[in-house]
Amino acid sequence: MAEQSGTARDPEAVSKFVEHFAAQLVEAGLPRMPARVFAALLVSDDGVLTSVELSERLKISPAAVSGAVRYLARQHMVSREREPGSRRERYRVHGDQWYEALTNRDAVIRRWEGALREGIASLGGETPAGRRLAETLAFFEFVEKELEAMTERWRARREELFGGDGADA
Repeated sequence: MAEQSGTARDPEAVSKFVEHFAAQLVEAGLPRMPARVFAALLVSDDGVLTSVELSERLKISPAAVSGAVRYLARQHMVSREREPGSRRERYRVHGDQWYEALTNRDAVIRRWEGALREGIASLGGETPAGRRLAETLAFFEFVEKELEAMTERWRARREELFGGDGADA
């Protein structure tokens, strides 16, 4: 599979990497098909593939691609865009997809914090269950602050390593 850059690649080696990396994502909790689609987009030089291209590369149905992309879009790991001059959609993975995924997790953590505060209020902060919820809340508050600080450090490091646009083509 030769990409746009003109660099020849061993299609079997690329396919093995996609499946291996997808398996690692599955181990981390990502569903199998979204993991495979994400890995395939990640190894594409421009980070953009159509449903047909994904179906062909992964040997899966267009319906499987559609479901996987819907999941990945909800997780802010890919975006959908129209192919210029066509009604076909193409799917893009960005260089900052990890930042976007963590930012999305940050919003989830804030919702969990709100729910935990309600639980503490309903159980009473001095009950064993209330104290357990309070400790969980303190942990998530700590994680939220650490994510903010880590994100700022990453932005500076990314700028240092890749310039303003990072790895995006």
